[in-house]
Amino acid sequence: MVFLIMKPRILSSVLFPNQSSAPFFNFNSHPPSLLLRYFCSNQTENNDGVEEQEQDEKPKSKARSKSKRAKTMAKLINFKPWSNGLLSSFTTTLSKTTVLQTLRLIWDPSKALLFFKWAQEMGFPHNDQSYFLMLEILGRPRNLNVARNFLFSIEKRSNGGVKLEDKFFNSLIRSYGEAGLFKESMKLFQIMKSVGVSRSVVTFNSILLILLRRGRTTMAKEVYDEMLGTYGVTPDVYTYNTLIRGFCKNSMVDEGFRFFKEMTSVDCNPDVVTYNTLVDGLCRAGKVDIAHNLVKGMSKKCEDLNPNVVTYTTLIRGYCMKQEVDEALAILEEMTGRGLKPNIITYNTLLKGLCEAKKLDKMKDVLEEMIGESGFSPDTCTFNTLIHAHSCAGNLAEALKVFENMKELQVPADSASYSVLIRCLCQKGEYDTAERLFDELFEKEILLNNFGSKPLAASYSPIFQYLCEHGKANKAERVLRQLMRRGTQDALSYKAVIMGHCKEGAYENGYELLVWMLRRDFLPDIEIYNSLIDGFLQKDKPLLAKETLEKMIKSSYLPKTSTWHSILARLLEKGCVHESAWFIVTMLEKDIRQNINLSTKSLQLLFGRGLQERAFEILELLYKNGYRVEIEQVVQFLCKKEKILEACKMLLFSLENHQNADIDLCNTVILDLCKLNKVTEAFKLYYELVEKNLHQQLICLNELIAALESGGRLEEAEFISKRMSSLENFGRPAPNYSSVKSRHSELLRS
Repeated sequence: MVFLIMKPRILSSVLFPNQSSAPFFNFNSHPPSLLLRYFCSNQTENNDGVEEQEQDEKPKSKARSKSKRAKTMAKLINFKPWSNGLLSSFTTTLSKTTVLQTLRLIWDPSKALLFFKWAQEMGFPHNDQSYFLMLEILGRPRNLNVARNFLFSIEKRSNGGVKLEDKFFNSLIRSYGEAGLFKESMKLFQIMKSVGVSRSVVTFNSILLILLRRGRTTMAKEVYDEMLGTYGVTPDVYTYNTLIRGFCKNSMVDEGFRFFKEMTSVDCNPDVVTYNTLVDGLCRAGKVDIAHNLVKGMSKKCEDLNPNVVTYTTLIRGYCMKQEVDEALAILEEMTGRGLKPNIITYNTLLKGLCEAKKLDKMKDVLEEMIGESGFSPDTCTFNTLIHAHSCAGNLAEALKVFENMKELQVPADSASYSVLIRCLCQKGEYDTAERLFDELFEKEILLNNFGSKPLAASYSPIFQYLCEHGKANKAERVLRQLMRRGTQDALSYKAVIMGHCKEGAYENGYELLVWMLRRDFLPDIEIYNSLIDGFLQKDKPLLAKETLEKMIKSSYLPKTSTWHSILARLLEKGCVHESAWFIVTMLEKDIRQNINLSTKSLQLLFGRGLQERAFEILELLYKNGYRVEIEQVVQFLCKKEKILEACKMLLFSLENHQNADIDLCNTVILDLCKLNKVTEAFKLYYELVEKNLHQQLICLNELIAALESGGRLEEAEFISKRMSSLENFGRPAPNYSSVKSRHSELLRS
C-alpha cells in the first residue's frame, strides 16, 4: 500500500479543480505520477531511519539461530506432506523457543498437532505454555472437536506433569464463542465444575462476553449473579466493561448504567474504556447530550481520568448520526483544545456525517485540515465516503474516477467501495459496467477479505435481480456464497437467486439455497416454495417436491389443496410408498380435503408392498376423519394379489362401518378362505353378513359348511345349515351354486 501524503494547495487544485461542477475529488486533472510524488515525499527518509535503528539493535546470534531454525522447520511443514522423516535433519535437542516459534508459524492446525507430537517423541518436555499454545491453535474454526479432545487429554499426554487449569478451559470457551457456538461454551463452562477446575474471573468474563454478543442478556445476568453469590468471584474492570458494552449494544442502556453505578460498591473504579463504552451506548440510543455531559464529568471522578481520542470520536459519530454536524464540529474543536490530536477514524467519521448531511463545503474544509494540518493520508474509508458522496449527488462519473484512482494509488478497495458503485450503476441502467465490477469483486475475493467494512448483502440486491432476470443466476450465486462465508446475507438476496434458478429450470440449485436460507433462520416467502414445488413436479421429481412442501409447512405456510393432490399423485405414480403414506397422514393432520381415488391407490400401494398394518392404520384414520375409499376396488386388488386374509379384513371393515359389501366379492373371498383352510375368518365374514341381513344371496354356503365340518367346526356348520333351511321354508329359491367358480374367475380377471 502506498501511504498518501498530500499538501493543502495540491488538494485544492487536484481534488477540487472545478467546484461548481464537481465539488469533490477529481483525480483526472493530474496524472497519478504527480500525486505519487507528493504522496510519497517523506517515505525514503522514514525508511532510512528504520534501517539505522535495526543496525543499532542487533539481536544475539543465538536467538537469531533459533528463529532461523524455527522458520526452516515451519517452511518444510507448510509446503510438504507430513511424514515422520520430514524433520529428520533436525536431530539436535529442541529448545523451548524453537518449538513455540515453529508452532506459531505452521499454517495448518492438523500439521501443528503432528509437529507437537513429533517434538514430544524427540524428547522435548512440553509444559503448560506449549500445551496452551497448541490448544489456541486447534481452537481455530473447523478444529474445535480436535481441540476439545486435546484439552481432555492434556494430563494423560503429559503423564500428569501438566494439570488442567482454568486458562485451558478459557481458551476453548473463547474459541467456541468466536465460532458462534455459545451452547458449547456453556457446556464447557459447566464441565469445569464437574472436573474440579475453579472458574476464575477470566472464565466468567469470557462467558459473559459470548452471551452478550448473542443477545442473551437474561442468561448473562444469571451468570453474573452466580459469579458473585455461588462462587464469590470478584468482578474486575473488564467484567463491568463487558456487561456495560453488552447491555448497551442490546438497547438496554439503563441496565448498563446500573452496572456502572455498581462498580463503586465493589471498589472497582471505572476507567476510560468504561466511559467510552457508556458514551457509545448513549449515542446509539440517541442520547448524545447526556453522553457529552458524562464526558465533561469524567475528570471530576478522578484527576487522572480524562477523555481520549476514542471518547471524542464516539461523540462526533453520535452527533453525526443525528445530523447535528455543527455540534460534531464543535466537539472536534473541544478535542483539539484539550491537546488531543484527531486520528484518521475521527476525520472519516466526521466526513461521513458531513456527507450524509450534504454539507459539501464543510467536507472540503475537513479534508484540507486532515491532509494538511494533521498530515493524515486518505484511506479506504475516506475514499468510500467520497465515492458515496459523489454517487448520492448524482455524479456517477466522478465516483468512478475516484474509484479508479483509488486503485492506481494502491489504496485497497473493500466491499463498500464496490457495492455503492454497483448499486448506482444499476439504478442508472448501466448494467454492463456494473457487471464488470461485480466480476472483479468476485475474482479478487474482496468479500472474503477481513479488511475493511463488513459486506452488506442488501447492497448487492439490484445486481442480483438483474443477473437472475437475464439467465445468470449462477454468477449471482457464487457472490452470494462469498457473502455467506463472511456471515452476511439477507432474505431478498436469497429469493432473487432462488427465483433466478427456477426461471432457468435449475430447481435443485434453488432448493440447495433454500436449505441454506432456513439454516440461517431466514423465512422464505410462499412464492419461493410454490415455484420450487411446481418446478420439481414439471421435472418429475416428486420426492424433492415433497421435501420442499415439508419445509413450507415448517415455515408456517399451508399449501393449496391442489398442490397436495398433485404431489401425492406423482408419488403414487413413482411407487413412493412411505412418502405417500406420510402425505395422507399429514393431510389429515392439517385438515386437507382427501381425494378418494388417491387414497384408494395409496392403500393398494401399501398392500402391494406388504405393509398391511400401515395400510389399515391409514384406512382407519381416513374413516375416522369422515373420508372413504373404494373398498371394493381394494378388495379386488387384494384377491388378485392372493392376499385373501387382507381382503376379508377389508370387507369386515366395510361392514363394521355401515357400508354395503359386494355379495359376489364376499362369495369369492369366502371360497378362497375355505381353500386356504381359514374357516374361522370365512365364518366371521359370513356371520357379519347375517348380522347385516345381507347373507341371502350367498352362493358359497355348501363349500363353507363342508370346510367347517372338515375342520371339526360342527356348531358353525349347523348354524349355516339352519339359515339355509329357513330361506327355503320362506319359499325363496336356493342359490345357484354351480356358477360359483365362474363368478370367482371373473372377479379375479377384473
